[in-house]
Amino acid sequence: MELKEKISGLIITFNEEKNIQDILDDFSICDEIIVVDSFSSDQTVTIAKQNPKVKIIQHAFEDFTKQRNIALDAATNDWVLFLDGDERITPELQQEIIAELNKSEKEDAYYFYRKFYFAGKQVNFSGTQTDKNFRLFRKSKCRYIAEKKVHETLAVNGSIGVFNNKLQHFSVSDYDSYRKKMIHYGELKGQELFAKGKHFSVVTQYLKSAFKFFKTYILRFGFLDGKEGYQLSVLQTLSVYETYESLKREQTKSKFRQ
Repeated sequence: MELKEKISGLIITFNEEKNIQDILDDFSICDEIIVVDSFSSDQTVTIAKQNPKVKIIQHAFEDFTKQRNIALDAATNDWVLFLDGDERITPELQQEIIAELNKSEKEDAYYFYRKFYFAGKQVNFSGTQTDKNFRLFRKSKCRYIAEKKVHETLAVNGSIGVFNNKLQHFSVSDYDSYRKKMIHYGELKGQELFAKGKHFSVVTQYLKSAFKFFKTYILRFGFLDGKEGYQLSVLQTLSVYETYESLKREQTKSKFRQ
């Protein structure tokens, strides 16, 4: 089935040489591909440049939202397909995207549910069962909210649809890399809280961290995912703990500047 709409494929990258070719392949239905790269030190940019559809924009990383909005602004088409480096489109999902965009009446943004994989093993619980994100939308109707430095939030001024087929999400390649990612997310979240005027509290830090583990491992049935469920629960708890460590650091730095 041929896609009638023109669509831009968007991705933000940093050292994604292991993933970039697969992502470019997933953008095969796009007539242009925008790569916003945070000065990768590996072969990400070299590989990406081999695709004639690709436009590279180098921009130093400040936060995820800013990188995403830069990519959005660079797209020449109204319809954009925005993927992360660890996401993959199945053939069934691609056909569903084409069929939907070929309709005369369309929504303005579409949620994609995701299948979560931990080191190649599918995880079915641990909070992943309701995991979804906007990945296909009209740029004229949508914008990432500037105040969100991590876990970017798309503001949609229009109608919303949901795809039936799931996006594959290979978020965890191994325990150590995911641990680093969770710490990084926590650092950015802490900066976000500080910018909102929040204050550090050790009681809040420990209560929220404990509740995160309880929610992920017990309430969201992480224990049914075995070892992977336990590890995910621990690492997501670590991210919450690091959020407040980051907030405390930002607060301390602010006092020294005064």
